[in-house]
Amino acid sequence: MSDVLAGIDPRDLSVPALVWAADEAVRRGVRLRLVVAVPPVHDRLRYDALAHQSSLRIRAESALANAQDLVRALHEGLWTVTELVDGAPATVLGERTRGVALAVLGSRHLGRLAEVFGEGSVAVPLAARADCPVVVIAEPEHTAARPPLIVVGVDGSPDCRAAIAFAAAEASLREARLLAVWVWPRPLRTHEDGAQGLAERRRMLAASVADCAERHPDVAVEQEVVRGHPVEELTRASRDALAVVVGRRGRGGFSGMRLGSTVHGLLHHADCPVITVPLPRGEYESRA
Repeated sequence: MSDVLAGIDPRDLSVPALVWAADEAVRRGVRLRLVVAVPPVHDRLRYDALAHQSSLRIRAESALANAQDLVRALHEGLWTVTELVDGAPATVLGERTRGVALAVLGSRHLGRLAEVFGEGSVAVPLAARADCPVVVIAEPEHTAARPPLIVVGVDGSPDCRAAIAFAAAEASLREARLLAVWVWPRPLRTHEDGAQGLAERRRMLAASVADCAERHPDVAVEQEVVRGHPVEELTRASRDALAVVVGRRGRGGFSGMRLGSTVHGLLHHADCPVITVPLPRGEYESRA
């Protein structure tokens, strides 16, 4: 069984992300791996840099200890392992995503440019490059709905296949229903806005989720085709959800280009955790 990887930010320990990761490790019956990275210090004199690096390491050690104490208080007996590593956080975590079940981290709510290009960015680079699904906890999951709900964005592309499979498996683990949403952008020409186009998209959505019933017969799958902007409509659907799940593009280009505008928008606007799911490594390598 694969680990659940939790990225720990020593500047701002995200308790919701840590709780989510610990609960998920218990739910899957796997080990929780707590990782904190100590970033390099560049723009300082040598003595000042050494002192600052030492300060960062002490803070990281404290955050790691606090995270482990919290996890043990939540789930006595949960198997945990800790790592303190020198390096840029996005790189350190990214290198550890191969072979793990999923990676979980909080969001610092950086601006869009800072998320993509800034040194402090972790969520977007990790979601864009990880070899496993990445869970970004910017907002808490919604647990009031009964049965609980998981939302998956569907667009008929190969990138959404893995997202649907992950979302269905997660719904089964959580005894949740699954809502598959196909967002149909408003047309430039009115003849595209007919009943035939709607029927075709409903057919494609049904085909996309057809395997769910066979693989997870315990999961009730709902299907919805809506008109509008994908970020706005998936955000609306996420307001009562445990999580919203979306597929990721390939591995070329900048981080934001890999993710696509919909995933980028959801990381900033969704009202619940966002889970970004890559294609299996063999599939995206064959498409490169």
